[in-house]
Amino acid sequence: MARQKTKLELTWIGKENRPKLEPRVLIEDPEKSYHAARRVGDNDIFDNRMIFGDNLLGLKALEQEFAGKIKCIYIDPPYNTGSAFEHYDDGVEHSIWLSLMRERIEQLRRLLTADGSLWITLDDNECHYAKVMIDEVFGRQNFVDTIVWQKIYTIKNTARHFSGMHDYMLVYAKDAQVWRPNNVARGEKQDRAYKNPDDDPRGPWKATPLHARNPYSAGRYEITSKAGRSILPPSGTYWRVSEESYEKLLADNRIWWGKSGDSIPAQKRFLTEVKQGVTPATLWMHDEAGHNGEAKNELRKLFPGTDELFLTPKPERLLHQVLQVATRADDWVLDSFAGSGTTGAVAHKMGRRWIMVELEETCHTHIIPRMRKVIAGNDPGGVTETAKWKSGGGFRYYRIGPSLIEKDKFGNPVISSQFHAAMLAEALCKLEGFTYAPSEAVYWQHGHSTESDFVYVTTQTLTSDQLAKLSDEVGEDRSLLVLCCAFRVKPDKFPNLTIKKIPKAVLQKCEWGKDDYSLEIKNLPAAPAEEEEPEETPVGPRRKFGKGKTDEATLFDMEVER
Repeated sequence: MARQKTKLELTWIGKENRPKLEPRVLIEDPEKSYHAARRVGDNDIFDNRMIFGDNLLGLKALEQEFAGKIKCIYIDPPYNTGSAFEHYDDGVEHSIWLSLMRERIEQLRRLLTADGSLWITLDDNECHYAKVMIDEVFGRQNFVDTIVWQKIYTIKNTARHFSGMHDYMLVYAKDAQVWRPNNVARGEKQDRAYKNPDDDPRGPWKATPLHARNPYSAGRYEITSKAGRSILPPSGTYWRVSEESYEKLLADNRIWWGKSGDSIPAQKRFLTEVKQGVTPATLWMHDEAGHNGEAKNELRKLFPGTDELFLTPKPERLLHQVLQVATRADDWVLDSFAGSGTTGAVAHKMGRRWIMVELEETCHTHIIPRMRKVIAGNDPGGVTETAKWKSGGGFRYYRIGPSLIEKDKFGNPVISSQFHAAMLAEALCKLEGFTYAPSEAVYWQHGHSTESDFVYVTTQTLTSDQLAKLSDEVGEDRSLLVLCCAFRVKPDKFPNLTIKKIPKAVLQKCEWGKDDYSLEIKNLPAAPAEEEEPEETPVGPRRKFGKGKTDEATLFDMEVER
């Protein structure tokens, strides 16, 4: 009997409780958006996005437009250390931290391109649990590697056991078979080994052994040194090249005999001929990728007097290395725990498109001012010089819109009074899976799912004659979803129309009115309520539409703007 394979999963309290997220609309505030006064270069990027609000709702709001479009996601979530941070409640109980992070990881995965990657910075408190949880979401086969980043370079002698000096970065690919990292730019450290002691006109070179331990049948022959001595490869080794290849190297002045001219031969490898990048490693030292102290200094220069606001900020050099490995120019980069805005600042300087989401007021007090300085060319620090950044581009500021459904004074669900007609159409398009694209020529085309399938949102009560006329305009080769407050016809009368009432059609789709899914204990998704005997509906006048409608229904007297 064949043995069944057992799928190993991480279990925690509350894992089964899942939120039903509402896909909110994003509302732009032009007063907070910012763009350079003029175009600086042909590659300026102006459509970057700063989103203010709960990051889980923000990710859901982005899903329809950006699913499969984000090349790199970097997040630096609260580490769940048990410390009370002013701008993050970072002492969330272990199970709750996993539950709330799992929801975000699932949303983030949907946004990645097929060749995209997720980078998440963590410490020992949750890193290893998080890896098992993310394995379930991404698939263990799509785990790429763990990078160790040296965040501190001095030893703390007051540490109880060990002086912690590093954080981890878990790297996942949407599809590890497809994702390929870029090489890291060569630095002075790599180039320092290249010299030119014989003044070779081809420039600096490095001597590499001509012998190796790998058995090579054509690698056993005598070589005569420059001084006339016969040389065999050292015991247990072989020449790396055949005798014929050796003669060609010798004729091209690619053999080095040492200063004496009588050493074991080595091959000259010229700096101009080596690849210009270095394969990324899993150990990122502070002299290459920066450290926490460097990050704090960067913030002090930008915002004097805010030293304690961000206790563990990330340096621009760290993000520069992440984006260098994971992206190319014009790629979309996302950070849904924006913090002080380092990801957006570095992405902008490197010519990447960026989206940041932040719930705290630091969005307004730090991120927006920081990005304005980058765009205006008034931020000389960080990786500005490395990235050869001058100025230019811009971003658009959005806040997360209100919940579509609210309760009236009788406790009945109604469309929120904050929604005007266009917002209502956009929100219902998201809920029903349509792309919001109102037509200027056709009043009933507010969105589409295919080239022949459309949606029409109206707050009117539609009569049989109105629907008949609408059916004629749609025609036999197209279909239309009609979302209205009421209709006076059998729903299946017109084959090319699907007619639904709002808000009834969407009541079961989401959790309505919940604005906070932040990493706090109080925001753990509630367990499903036990089944009870149905209670009678609270007393209150029934809402009527069309003739005889009550005053409470006046909200629905809007017509969708085109």
